[in-house]
Amino acid sequence: MLFENVIGQDFIKKHLTTSVDAGRIAHAQLFVGKTGVGTLPMAIAYAQYILCGNSQGENTQGNASCNLKFEQLAHPDLHFAYPVATTSSIKSHPVSKHFATEWRSFIKENPYQNLFEWHKHLDIEKKQGQIGVDEAIDINKSLALKAYEGGYKVMIIWMSEKMNTAAANKLLKLIEEPPAKTLFILITENEDKIIDTIKSRCQVLHFPAISEAHLADALIKRQQCDPKEAQKIAHQAQGNYNTALHILHQNGDDVQFEKWFITWVRTAFMAKGRKESVIELLNWSETIAKTGRETQKSFLQYCVQFFRQAMLLNYQTDELVYLEPKTGFDLQKFAPFVHGNNITDIVSELQDAAYHIERNGNARIILSDLSIKLTRLLHRK
Repeated sequence: MLFENVIGQDFIKKHLTTSVDAGRIAHAQLFVGKTGVGTLPMAIAYAQYILCGNSQGENTQGNASCNLKFEQLAHPDLHFAYPVATTSSIKSHPVSKHFATEWRSFIKENPYQNLFEWHKHLDIEKKQGQIGVDEAIDINKSLALKAYEGGYKVMIIWMSEKMNTAAANKLLKLIEEPPAKTLFILITENEDKIIDTIKSRCQVLHFPAISEAHLADALIKRQQCDPKEAQKIAHQAQGNYNTALHILHQNGDDVQFEKWFITWVRTAFMAKGRKESVIELLNWSETIAKTGRETQKSFLQYCVQFFRQAMLLNYQTDELVYLEPKTGFDLQKFAPFVHGNNITDIVSELQDAAYHIERNGNARIILSDLSIKLTRLLHRK
């Protein structure tokens, strides 16, 4: 992975390459940021810079054979760990090495994809992937061996917030006192979910959103997008290249989420004076409950963003409004019903619902309860 293939983030690229050139490589590093801002491609490029002895700020000046291995994500001293679950072929004790082929194809397709898309790639979106104790044992075994090429060994743990407590405790000693020339790169979207004993042993690096200029340039060069359209999409994407691709190709889940959302809020709004709407809300809850838990959590997060955008439009901060409904829904008419007296409670209820779903609560009951609460919140003055 060339650093030039990582969109924007020039300051972080400079920081990482300068630290390697100066021989200052922290043995455990935590990359914090949304997947769409480039944490994973940056980690791979950084690992390549170290393992292949590259210089001058790019991955072209070192060992040519090593750089070629990285193009195929097949370097023997580069290790990955990521959330997995049982499948039709792996029925017990799943670990990352069982899905190495799928992982390589996932990264080559688009290294900016998110966890939900990874679950879909494995066809496990109805389950919740995790990094479990079996993975921790496998990591310990892999890093106990000598480096194949005599240099560094690099372990990239993607979505490390999905590491359960047993796995975290199993890895704690290894992260604290790793073998010589061993580098851990933990990648997370939410550092608050990383246990403090691990986070305190990592050098933390926060990734900002990609600038609109860099996003637009990437869309023009990589997707042959019209410059005016690229500028518009870059604004809507809010610094997230993965989101920009979904907007450009309209191939994400947002259209389906938008349809669910519109049906939900319209039915909830009518429920105050129309008893039949309560039955419709219960039916809606049952429909969403039949989807996977990861789909439900992603949808609830989408709802949070939709409500926030409506509130911003209500308070006439149009320059911050990037949402453009694809189904003809009039956000302008909906906006007055989302305001300072109900937005906090709406967001809190949505986040609580996602929390309980993640912990295997009954989705139909959780969503039904949320729907009834929404009928009251939308009518709050």
